[in-house]
Amino acid sequence: MSKAQFQIDDTDGPRITRAWVLHPDIRSNPDRRDPGPALEEAVSLARALPALDVAGAEVVQLRSVDAGKLFGKGKIQDLHDRLEENEVELVLVDGPVTPVQQRNLEKAWGVKLLDRTGLILEIFSDRAATREGVLQVEMAALNYQRTRLVRAWTHLERQRGGLGFVGGPGETQIEADRRAIDDQLVRLRRQLEKVTKTRALHRAARAKVPYPIVALVGYTNAGKSTLFNRLTGADVMAKDMLFATLDPTMRSLTLPDGPEIIMSDTVGFISDLPTELVAAFRATLEEVLAADLILHVRDISHAETEEQAADVREIMTSLGVGTDTPTFEVWNKIDLLPADRADAVRQRADRDDHVLALSAITGEGLETLQSAVAEALQGAVRDADLILTFAEGRKRAWLFDQDVVVSEDQTDEGFNLTVRWTAKQEAQYQRL
Repeated sequence: MSKAQFQIDDTDGPRITRAWVLHPDIRSNPDRRDPGPALEEAVSLARALPALDVAGAEVVQLRSVDAGKLFGKGKIQDLHDRLEENEVELVLVDGPVTPVQQRNLEKAWGVKLLDRTGLILEIFSDRAATREGVLQVEMAALNYQRTRLVRAWTHLERQRGGLGFVGGPGETQIEADRRAIDDQLVRLRRQLEKVTKTRALHRAARAKVPYPIVALVGYTNAGKSTLFNRLTGADVMAKDMLFATLDPTMRSLTLPDGPEIIMSDTVGFISDLPTELVAAFRATLEEVLAADLILHVRDISHAETEEQAADVREIMTSLGVGTDTPTFEVWNKIDLLPADRADAVRQRADRDDHVLALSAITGEGLETLQSAVAEALQGAVRDADLILTFAEGRKRAWLFDQDVVVSEDQTDEGFNLTVRWTAKQEAQYQRL
């Protein structure tokens, strides 16, 4: 057992469930993270749920993974004694746990167990506020549960008797459970399609006055919502907590000596993002996909800021955000750095046109940020005159679908149009 074990002072009042956090440090894992910061992040995830009283946490050193129980017999017994001594009801394992491992560990310890994916799903379920967010989280949770029906070992061997017309002698309970989940997923997808259509209508309405969209993205707790509030005067929840905000928020903002823009605050990313949530992120981040400028907000004071930035870039790529969208790196929280490091960060930002150093708390660097955004977006929305023949009906239909047509005159040869569009829309038009 690693010596990296500590007790956590619970100062937030009474909680419902006493929990213990374990970070398996697997030496054979090529993607192994630094166990110290990884454990701290796992504890922060656990404390993001108000229903949990995090009684303690520790790193568990492993040479390799036991296929059936994750840990070896000695470690399982050692942990059993500690969990019993601390009256722990829930164990949170910071990493993937197979259904078989989960079942065996719950039996051995007499507690409930959640892996990293399950914990993040719990947080998302607790935080989702909009109808779309709730539906997306429910779908992700059902997809996750569908693969873990083996947990309910007490009833899976039962068979529901049938008349023999369908499915042979009967249907096992696990098949019935899986079918029920599939039916619920179908219902949720239909509901989500309706919500998505509503969002599309809102987006089309904004496109009629095509303000440039500036999207804030970044690792969770990097300070996006604080920066968003500071710039727009909004009151989006901003706390020193992982996943403090989930649902995307948009506000208009007129930049000093610059254009009016729509700024979008999005959910924070995290390493090892559950695959069940990737689809939910893709739907939620439609505004990022349509953004004219992306601000990648980084907590430059964090010990793993480079690793966090790499995680964000990887997720953005998987979501289909292209490299052709202009991006600034916003190095936030310089007020938390020692003076010499803060000066070094400012000097680096001065040398790199795509890096901005600031503090959303103190306001340092905000004017520079707004000037850089305004300069990058100058001409982002501009007028253009187009001449289309009658044979180019597809292009004409696309222009009207994008709501960029300002005026149109029909001639003997076709159409003369004046459009107002962004550089991204112009590039999409050229590819038609």
